[in-house]
Amino acid sequence: EVLLQGVQGITDLINVPGLINTDFADVKMVMSNAGTAIMGIGTASGDDRGVNAAKHAITSPLLEASIEGARGILLNIAGGPNLGLFEVNEAAETIHAVAHPDANIIFGSVIDEALGDSVRVTVIAAGFDRLEERPSGAPGRARSPEPAGDVPIANVPAPRAPATGAVDVFAVGDDDLDLGDDDFDVPSFLK
Repeated sequence: EVLLQGVQGITDLINVPGLINTDFADVKMVMSNAGTAIMGIGTASGDDRGVNAAKHAITSPLLEASIEGARGILLNIAGGPNLGLFEVNEAAETIHAVAHPDANIIFGSVIDEALGDSVRVTVIAAGFDRLEERPSGAPGRARSPEPAGDVPIANVPAPRAPATGAVDVFAVGDDDLDLGDDDFDVPSFLK
């Protein structure tokens, strides 16, 4: 059932049109070059269903670890026809509270008649900042470039004078270009 929820969550993110759409480009943006990615799905109904579904999503059995500190989060909130933007915002704020302060959070919202009175929140989190925990020479850590110091500049010959007998294309005082009657097709920097 957990695998079914995971596959269904990803396909819903990409395929199901909604109030605020997410697509494969959003999935790629969050997950590309971000290292480990984790996914959680939560469903709730009743009072505070958006917040409760978000809390279930971040404590989902699909999550091997917490989404705390994630720099990229794709969030999809699905609900019945009575889903309001206030509930969507509350769920997004719940997820934002546990993410990295500078996290890029992309969210979508879908109306799914089959959910009825329930709300389903799907979270994909990636880009965990674990670099501080590694020693400075550890693999996976980007090293800052060494300063170059005094670098000798290559000897570049000075520009030569124009050849004798060369024709000056723009003669002095010849500022007016005859552009014809159709000035609309001419870019403004040529007018």
